[in-house]
Amino acid sequence: MIIEPLTVPRITAVEHLIGIGGPFVWARTPSDYWLYAQLFSSTCPVAVEGDRPIGVVIAFRSQDRPSDIYVQDVVTHPEHRRKGIAGILLDSVRQQAATWECRRLYLTSEPDNVAAQATWLSLGFVNVPGDHTVNGVAVISDYKGPGKHRAVYELALK
Repeated sequence: MIIEPLTVPRITAVEHLIGIGGPFVWARTPSDYWLYAQLFSSTCPVAVEGDRPIGVVIAFRSQDRPSDIYVQDVVTHPEHRRKGIAGILLDSVRQQAATWECRRLYLTSEPDNVAAQATWLSLGFVNVPGDHTVNGVAVISDYKGPGKHRAVYELALK
């Protein structure tokens, strides 16, 4: 397995990989992935085995808060889950964050995505306090807009 930045030639395969990440993650448009490959590739690592992407992270450094990197999507192919690939990919993002002297990685998770929440905690992310809890997970109401309640996780880098 190799880790490489997202590139334009990989867009179709990455879009397909993310498409099988449901029900909590869904593919965006090819135009979005072109943008990620052209403008954010250093924080969008792809795990490749042979010539096939088996994992991907889509993350962005904030322009408004340059000390933050937001992790939008983390997807591992179902045949390769529980092998540490998500952690390796997030470590790649963490290394880039360190070169930029960022202070935190953060991400959101739907309150009932139990598998993802276990992953974030195992990788050292902390569930940020919210305004209510769902199954013991702190959740912030309307975090991503009206009715889009999310658990927020962050990983301090310094």
